Amino acid sequence: MDKKSVDGRESSKERRERQRSLCPVFGKCGGCQFVDMPYKAQLKKKQKQAELLLKEYGKVRPIIGMEEPAHYRNKVHAVFAFQKGRGIVSGTYQEKSHRVVPVESCLLENQKAGEIIQSVRELAKSFKLKAYDEDSGYGLLRHVLVRVGHITGEIMVVLVLGSPILPSKKHFINELCKLHPEITTILINVNNKRTSMVLGEKEQVIYGKGYIEDELCGRRFKISAKSFYQVNSVQTEALYAKAAEYARLTGKETVVDAYCGIGTIALAVAGQAGKVIGVELNKDAVRDAVTNARINQIRNADFYQNDAGRFLTQMADAGEKVDVVFMDPPRSGSTEEFLDALIRIRPERVVYISCEPETLARDLKYLTGKSSYRVQEMTPVDMFPFTGNIEVVCLLSK
Repeated sequence: MDKKSVDGRESSKERRERQRSLCPVFGKCGGCQFVDMPYKAQLKKKQKQAELLLKEYGKVRPIIGMEEPAHYRNKVHAVFAFQKGRGIVSGTYQEKSHRVVPVESCLLENQKAGEIIQSVRELAKSFKLKAYDEDSGYGLLRHVLVRVGHITGEIMVVLVLGSPILPSKKHFINELCKLHPEITTILINVNNKRTSMVLGEKEQVIYGKGYIEDELCGRRFKISAKSFYQVNSVQTEALYAKAAEYARLTGKETVVDAYCGIGTIALAVAGQAGKVIGVELNKDAVRDAVTNARINQIRNADFYQNDAGRFLTQMADAGEKVDVVFMDPPRSGSTEEFLDALIRIRPERVVYISCEPETLARDLKYLTGKSSYRVQEMTPVDMFPFTGNIEVVCLLSK
């Protein structure tokens, strides 16, 4: 029954209409779950979720939210497809499917990035470029990735193509830059495999320097197309400030930044530590981390390309001393190999940054069950407003 109830509560039809007014594709793309929920209510819900999963391990502090939670994503990805009656469309995959939901604007994404993606789509139509078809494997334009420097305003556009040849490339780029002169670099990334991965191995810079730079925590960072960089710059500063607070560095400590990416945490705390060692499996990210240390004139940070668990095991085998470990693993959490090595190397403090409270709870159970480490406190950080995702920074000590 869709009529308004006698007590004045909203009917299901009115609720759906209000949701569509906030986001025309709400409920279709699956990108966010809380579009129609007041922001304070979102924070309250996430606080309860974090406490439910983690309170048995230690104190959960109040969640850190945003003042302005809309359009926070500095990295925007759109998939391209051909749809009968509409031609080339761009948007996102429907949740748990590979059907493309056309998206014109998004409450989460940087607005300028969204405008650039729309321009690429319109230019693709006028240049008669074919969208890639996943079923047949034919077509050219697969994805477009846009990264925007939050402080610098530098913009990278990555055209992900099914082949390395972009017809009328020079003319296409000139038209795109005429529409958006703020673009600082454009790359072609070639992905000619039947895969769900967005980026392929081969890359070609066709405009600008091939990367962008941004500023975070008072440091300047080089960001390549394939490098991991937190998508919410405002909340990343809040997250890293809390992590640095938990580390309680005095300027003498040897610090390991595991799963270090382009070195954001390592370089942010390098001025407060004696020595910082970063380890990361992604070779592009390690290359950027080394460059970032040089850009910021930081001489007490070294970066290594290796699996974090294997690297820490090698350090433990060599009897090396570490005072503080920062760990920021992927959503799947850490590995038993890494946690066992952590227990052996016995740092004074472990600062665990988690993007998935469920795997954090699993890892805390393992750590506290096999060692004398105990959680001192945890702070949730709302890195992803309007979604169900939560980031948590956690302090453990012996």
